[in-house]
Amino acid sequence: MRQNQLLLSTLRESPGDAEAISHQLMLRAGYIRQVAAGIYTYMPLGRRVLRKVEEIVREEMDRAGAQELLMPALQPAELWKESGRYGVYGPELMRLQDRHEREFALGPTHEEVITTLVRNEISSYRRLPVTLYQIQTKFRDERRPRFGLLRGREFLMKDAYSFDTDWEGLDASYQQMYKAYHRIFERCGLNFRAVEADAGAIGGEGGTHEFMALADIGEDTIAACTCCGYAANLEKATSRASAGEDSHAHDQAKASTPAIEKFHTPSIRTIDQLVQSVGAAASDILKTVVFVADEQVVAVVVRGDHEINELKVKHYLGAEDIAIADAETVLRLTGVPTGFIGPVGLTLKVLVDHAAAALTNGIAGANEGDYHYRNVQPGRDFELTHTGDFRNAAEGDGCPNCADGTLQFYRGIEVGHVFKLGTKYSEKLGAQFLDSAGKSQTMIMGCYGIGVSRVLSAVVEQHYDANGIIWPMGIAPYQVHLIPIAVKDEAQMQAALELYERLQANGVEVLLDDRDERPGVKFKDSDLIGIPLRIVVGRDIASGQVEYVERRAGEKQVIGTEEAIERVLAAVRGR
Repeated sequence: MRQNQLLLSTLRESPGDAEAISHQLMLRAGYIRQVAAGIYTYMPLGRRVLRKVEEIVREEMDRAGAQELLMPALQPAELWKESGRYGVYGPELMRLQDRHEREFALGPTHEEVITTLVRNEISSYRRLPVTLYQIQTKFRDERRPRFGLLRGREFLMKDAYSFDTDWEGLDASYQQMYKAYHRIFERCGLNFRAVEADAGAIGGEGGTHEFMALADIGEDTIAACTCCGYAANLEKATSRASAGEDSHAHDQAKASTPAIEKFHTPSIRTIDQLVQSVGAAASDILKTVVFVADEQVVAVVVRGDHEINELKVKHYLGAEDIAIADAETVLRLTGVPTGFIGPVGLTLKVLVDHAAAALTNGIAGANEGDYHYRNVQPGRDFELTHTGDFRNAAEGDGCPNCADGTLQFYRGIEVGHVFKLGTKYSEKLGAQFLDSAGKSQTMIMGCYGIGVSRVLSAVVEQHYDANGIIWPMGIAPYQVHLIPIAVKDEAQMQAALELYERLQANGVEVLLDDRDERPGVKFKDSDLIGIPLRIVVGRDIASGQVEYVERRAGEKQVIGTEEAIERVLAAVRGR
């Protein structure tokens, strides 16, 4: 490609609303342009990178035995109603009507469509297992689109779905996809971790893993062991400290714990205020929070230095929705103002975290305005009927999988997610098959997604410097940026054109900067757009030499043209 003909405009300054580095750099380097909030046009360079990622995904999906198809973005609402998701998915589902007032949705995902398709196409165990995938534009009506491609309303996604006759088959399909995802993200040049996760709106009955690209801008927190391979999203993470803390510690100390005592704490409502006023450690305080879970009102008790994990509470209760009760609701249900609620004598259902249950001499709200209790003994002063892991793991907690490791926290961008769906959709949508005995059985499903467009931003978040993007070779828009210093210099242009043709003849993707621009402009643009290799043709061409630069290292070397070609071919071919 000749740059003089390329639709490329670079920007010297970042737009004011671009918060993420990837958003700033992809706008400045001319890879994307915003059409509306969360909706982008991929410019020629951006489309080339996107296509490279698509090609990697296709190759690895095909290698894993999956078959590609293409489903419609526009989906009948009847399918979503049949699965039960139409009413519960939330406002992120973009709903619309056609001219006949029939309801449709723009698909954020395709479980309903694929399950209906397979239901109609496959009726015998002889045609299972099968894994199908597509690369398709998806839509999600984000309340606040931000970070460019990282949280858009329209995005490109690869979604795959496996159909098996039994759970053993699903395990095999899941492992195939799990391994394929590792190959995909490695080829894209990402530093990532596969972490245990929650299924979220997709749901399911089996395991699930998120593939997280490590980056400071990431909206998810990952807890990973310092010794073994354990890693989990914070919403799912557990720790050694979460298991068995209440088994016998409070029994040993029960005899030496003084009787419970009420004391005056005027206007002291928060953990920090208690710590400052009574000199106690936050870890010695029992924090009680009231939740409304569906139609059920419960209180959750954790240590003062811990945070309640609403997802764990929600799963324990089997609830669809959960929210912290507002001050008015708390006062109406308990007669106690917020800040003075405690587990002693509370008539609500009380869920107690393991770590809180292990306290032997705690401080808690006295269920009376301006008063707290000291010397609170869980199991003595209030019942431990419902104990469990109801808190977020904390950095430094012991690893739940090994004896030596501790948990270390990272920020991560979700770029992929794999689910064991089981029969969540196949049962509701009637996807059945006849087994070898002629008996009707429900198909066992898996679901596997990759945010293809999101991968671009995740890569940029990990591969950039002060001057611009540094694309990994595998997904770079071009592999070599060929820059003649003076296009009006006949010798320079002739040499540049010869290099251009020879490299292309060897299968190398080359962008030739044939613009009549100052060298500084060319170099700044070259750094910004981030092509991995650069060859500069200048005055040294008279002696058969060029300047060779690897974008990542930034070191400039003057070498012969033949050596430059050899280096390029070795780098492109991975030698």
